[in-house]
Amino acid sequence: MNFTGGTDPAGWPGGDEMDAPMLGPVVCAALGIEARAVRRGLTRTPVVVVGYRARRADRLPAACAALVVAGFGGALDERLRPGDVLVADEIRGTGAGEKAVPCAAPRLLAEELIRDGLSAQVGPLVTTGHVVRGAERALLAAQGARLADMESAVVAERAGTLPVAAVRVVVDGPGHPLRHPGIVRRGLAGRRVLARIGPALERWSVLLVRGEEGTSEGSAAGRA
Repeated sequence: MNFTGGTDPAGWPGGDEMDAPMLGPVVCAALGIEARAVRRGLTRTPVVVVGYRARRADRLPAACAALVVAGFGGALDERLRPGDVLVADEIRGTGAGEKAVPCAAPRLLAEELIRDGLSAQVGPLVTTGHVVRGAERALLAAQGARLADMESAVVAERAGTLPVAAVRVVVDGPGHPLRHPGIVRRGLAGRRVLARIGPALERWSVLLVRGEEGTSEGSAAGRA
């Protein structure tokens, strides 16, 4: 994505406004199709298109309540099916010495998604620099990761001390390969799910800002 100013398709103003502190969270999406879908359910939360592999992470604001990565992802274990939502409890990278970044109130966020009728689970997410397939998928799953994407760890690094969250809708995984005619149908279904996560994100963000994130962290919305 290349933008030279003005307003991008995700509705995020360019220029110096990027440095203005945000009272609420900011949602990050890799692609315009993801940004447009998630914005349908949001009433007051801006969405920034950070590009494939988060190459435009520099577009994120310097200060806000939290950074939330939202979009599609690839499942690593068979408990996640296309259309399910994974809320990351930690974000891992694959580089040597990289530490996992804990996510803010993941079970609370999963509970809010479940309240809206979505199939949400909680677990570790790993960010890689490429699409994961075959033996690599099995290896990452054996290490405990449940879903792979290509942006969350980059955004988490950019976030510094800000709270971070990642919400990914499954569109491929074991038994549901990316390169298959069914990916079009799964992609459309995933987009409909992504368009429904906004209200839960905004309710979660209110609780997070109020400091109520610990109220539900031990509940049954955890790992399935």
